Amino acid sequence: MNKKLFVLLVVLMSLSLLGIIFVQVYWIRTSINDKEEQFSRTVTDILDKVASRVEKREMKEYSDRLASLADSIGEPKSTQYKNFLFVDRDLNSDEILFYSHGILEEDYNITSAFFDINTGGNEDTTTIKNFTSKRTKAVFKEEYGLDGKSYSLTPIQRAEKIGGLSSIDKAAWEDVFMEAAKTRPIHKRVSKQELELLLSQELSNRNIDTDYEYGVYSQGYPTKVRSKKFKFSGSKMYKAPIFKDSEGVSNFSLLLTFPSMKKYIFSSVMGMALMSLVFTLIIMVAYSSAIYQLIKQKRISEIKSDFINNMTHEFKTPIATINLAVEAIRNPKSFDDKEKVLRYLGMIRDENKRMHAQVENVLRISKLEKNQLDISKDRVNMHDLIVDAIAHIELIVQDRGGYVNAHLDAERADVLANEMHMTNVIVNILDNAVKYSPEPPKIDVYTEVVKNSIIIKVQDQGAGMSKVVLKKVFEKFYREHTGDIHNVKGHGLGLAYVKRIIDDHQGEVYAESEKGKGSAFFIKLPLI
Repeated sequence: MNKKLFVLLVVLMSLSLLGIIFVQVYWIRTSINDKEEQFSRTVTDILDKVASRVEKREMKEYSDRLASLADSIGEPKSTQYKNFLFVDRDLNSDEILFYSHGILEEDYNITSAFFDINTGGNEDTTTIKNFTSKRTKAVFKEEYGLDGKSYSLTPIQRAEKIGGLSSIDKAAWEDVFMEAAKTRPIHKRVSKQELELLLSQELSNRNIDTDYEYGVYSQGYPTKVRSKKFKFSGSKMYKAPIFKDSEGVSNFSLLLTFPSMKKYIFSSVMGMALMSLVFTLIIMVAYSSAIYQLIKQKRISEIKSDFINNMTHEFKTPIATINLAVEAIRNPKSFDDKEKVLRYLGMIRDENKRMHAQVENVLRISKLEKNQLDISKDRVNMHDLIVDAIAHIELIVQDRGGYVNAHLDAERADVLANEMHMTNVIVNILDNAVKYSPEPPKIDVYTEVVKNSIIIKVQDQGAGMSKVVLKKVFEKFYREHTGDIHNVKGHGLGLAYVKRIIDDHQGEVYAESEKGKGSAFFIKLPLI
């Protein structure tokens, strides 16, 4: 994939993911704000309704007490001080309409004790009067006798109605009781039990199930009517006037707070928020995995390309050598020179072995990955294996003017291992030290016993590795890029093979290195 296209796809996918996350967060915040507004409106309605119910209850108590006292007094003293008359005669039908409307005043002589007012020993002058309206309608028909002289009025319709006053008069009546009720202490006008009952009922009707605290305050000062844990300052408070007068003004406020309001509101959107969060996390995980796989596949593609190039180079040289040797043998001049023919045949054999070793290395790694490689383990001495491994590369090192020194100081060296594979492990590490030493190779091999394990250290003074390379040096196909990928022969399988074999032996392998200062490879194996 084109690098620019890959970067563009990653940027677009990242922007899309960020957009989804932003939308989800915005949606959750908007939902919480909407829930808070809805909750506030509901609580305000509840407070208004509770205050109204308390006020109506108080007015009803006065009305009931007044009716009870009026009944106990009996017939009140009545006076009709206003009366309006209306008379109309219809000449066509000989009917006369009489209509009258009067206002009756009824005095009950009820004392001030009705309002719980303390007169301070003064003469009781409180009077409660009731006013009603009396309306009378009568229709008479004029009738004359047969002689034409006698005359009479015959009633054909008569109605009398006694009822209450108009809405304006009723408002005046209620205002009288509101003003009288102001003189009573607030705790006698409403109780904590009543407020708790009404609030619980209204909250239950609106499906609000959370703890609350309430209090009645008078011009910012607390009264006795409040819950035990109510605090004026703290969480958000909802307020509604209570015991308003005829002008809608009140000195008292009913306050309501919810200590767990935030938790309650958030819990109402918790289900959808969690689902949104889960799906967003799934998208993020899927996105991260996709990006990781893309990067990994791109890297593997590059590594495999390098591997193919290296393998091609590794096979190209021996094939060319074999081809030249075959052509030399086919030359008639070489038939009589047996020594030259044998030398060419030896070259063919060596190059063939070299190619066979490369193929075996690749197949060995493949079998290790599929767990198809049969590794039998016996008691072996690691010092003996190290000596054999050094013998494999000693001539090459001497030919380049370097050295390999063994410092086998471990008191015990017997481990349970496969002799062939463990020897290959040491050879691969030593061969790596030789290949990555630009100058004459200088290699030291150390052994020591730490607790119940033997530590094998292979130290070189070669090119060294950066920290990035050090983290990936045991990965399959990985090779450090040095500009010309063929300046060091290999295909990135040697150290991967080392790691798999050591892991199979329940051991550990790791490296320490610094660029330009050489590398040190450590193998830790359990002793018998």
